[in-house]
Amino acid sequence: MSLRDATAEDLAAIMDLERTSFPTDAWSEAMMREELASRHSHYVVLEDAGILLGYGGVRAVERAGDADIQTIAIAAAARGRGRGRELLTALLRAARARGAREVFLEVRADNPVATSLYASEGFLEIARRPRYYQPDDVDAVVMKLDLVGWVARAAADAGVCS
Repeated sequence: MSLRDATAEDLAAIMDLERTSFPTDAWSEAMMREELASRHSHYVVLEDAGILLGYGGVRAVERAGDADIQTIAIAAAARGRGRGRELLTALLRAARARGAREVFLEVRADNPVATSLYASEGFLEIARRPRYYQPDDVDAVVMKLDLVGWVARAAADAGVCS
């Protein structure tokens, strides 16, 4: 199992997983291509023996102070093994490296597994966006993380002075 930066060559595999994971509201290939190419985004992929098992992205403009988790997806066969946390951690570290102090995200209100993951890392619900996910009429839960505090907690948990 390896985690690495995504490249344009990963687009087809990312789109396969995107369409499988988000059948009613998948991003278009053009949108994903632009995300992968943007200097303001950082995408990572998780693969095993050359097979893409997950991907995630964060939009973090250098020195802007905040960042947004754009997406995280894990193949069904790889779920429940900490892979989502692995992707999230990589994205949070990338955001901090770009100077972010806070990270925001939206998660479907009908996705308790993802919501629990984010809460376990310190994200707090700050708002709801009614009927945000279309065509399913599902609310978005808007969450926020104090990234500086998250880094300090991670360092303390690792026994490193911050």
